[in-house]
Amino acid sequence: MAYHHLALAVKDIKATHAFYEGIMGFELVKVEVAPIQEGGWGKHFFYRMDGDDSRFIAFWELHDTPNQADHVHNLNKAANLPQGTNHYSFAVSSKEELEAWRKKWQAAGLGVFEIDHNWCHSIYTHDPDGNFVEFCLTTGQFDSADRERALSALDETEFKPSPPPALMKLWEAEPA
Repeated sequence: MAYHHLALAVKDIKATHAFYEGIMGFELVKVEVAPIQEGGWGKHFFYRMDGDDSRFIAFWELHDTPNQADHVHNLNKAANLPQGTNHYSFAVSSKEELEAWRKKWQAAGLGVFEIDHNWCHSIYTHDPDGNFVEFCLTTGQFDSADRERALSALDETEFKPSPPPALMKLWEAEPA
């Protein structure tokens, strides 16, 4: 079963639009404007990914909602979690596509963090609300030993680290 959309509240919908349509290339295709049950109202913007009319990322711009001045739009800050814990990841199908996204992000003035996790290769940046956005290429396959390790980790209470990443690199944003 695949997901239909991921919905997030944002602080600045115009900055979000510039990032997700202008840089990420997702197309704004729909908005729903509706009252919010707790009070106020919102605009729910839907961005189509890869021309697929069944996969979206969506953003809420909220108005006149209770405690609006106290809303925290960075998922990890809101949950009091370490940076990058909550994040969203989009798939790429080749190393060349991953590299193209890295270069596009850098050219857009964004820093990029790259990690080869030994079974997938990822690049990360931040959206306008400070949330981690990832592109990920699966590079390995899973076997019964991987499953056994994952199942045993369910009950572990001591630190038993995975092998270190094959690569970790910070790419600076290109100068404007």
